[in-house]
Amino acid sequence: MTVAGPHFERAPICNDQPSILYAWGRNAPELHLPEGVGFKVGGQTNIQYLVLQVHYKGQLGPDYSGLSIESTVEPLTKRASTLLMVTGGKLPPNKRETFETACIVDEDIEIHPFAFRTHTHRHGEMVSGWVVRENEFGQNVWELIGERSPLLPQMFQSVNKNITIRQGDVVAARCVLNNKEDKEFTMGNTSDDEMCNYYLMYWVLGDPAHLAAVKYHAAKLNGTSSSTRKASDGVFDTRRGDNTCYSPGPPEYHWTSEAELNNIPKV
Repeated sequence: MTVAGPHFERAPICNDQPSILYAWGRNAPELHLPEGVGFKVGGQTNIQYLVLQVHYKGQLGPDYSGLSIESTVEPLTKRASTLLMVTGGKLPPNKRETFETACIVDEDIEIHPFAFRTHTHRHGEMVSGWVVRENEFGQNVWELIGERSPLLPQMFQSVNKNITIRQGDVVAARCVLNNKEDKEFTMGNTSDDEMCNYYLMYWVLGDPAHLAAVKYHAAKLNGTSSSTRKASDGVFDTRRGDNTCYSPGPPEYHWTSEAELNNIPKV
């Protein structure tokens, strides 16, 4: 349980590292996976349990919370997974701030995004995701995966267009938050905190032993680095089961300095 204040005993969602499959909020419509796409669970996979977590803001009436899942034992041609892109950081009082994270695909595999979801708390204005590549002149080319206001129904929305992400590409996400209050907010899990989340749902062809491994590092796209930050500070690796791309957020982390990205889309 995660609540504001010390009144309840707290515990992690899972004893081991969790991996987010799906999330929903704000009365969004249901999700239907593309034909032939499914999440592989149980057996020899790293997903041995399905855990449902529900966040409550207030009592609204009888509680019928739940999730309906369709399952099959027949093999599917496309295996799905969800990458969570998330930041830490602080939102200063009376300031509009950007929260950014970026990971580089380190695995020789093709990733096909098909849906995305955005999430912040009440200060969010826009959450966007891109795939970033470097052209022959050393300029970054940003291809929009999808963006959405986090204050709209928090659904998994179809991506902007068909995109294939390959080894060496960077996946990047940005949240724009606007704090008009006279107090600072920290990224956290309770309603008294803020959040910056971008969920990217994708499929890969076949049934590889692992789906992808994406490392975050303060580096140029050509792989050089001027930072001493460890690659393990932000790792997206389904072999570990976390599937998370993390940055510490502002004031410590920004694309221009830590990730050395350029030609960044304007807010």
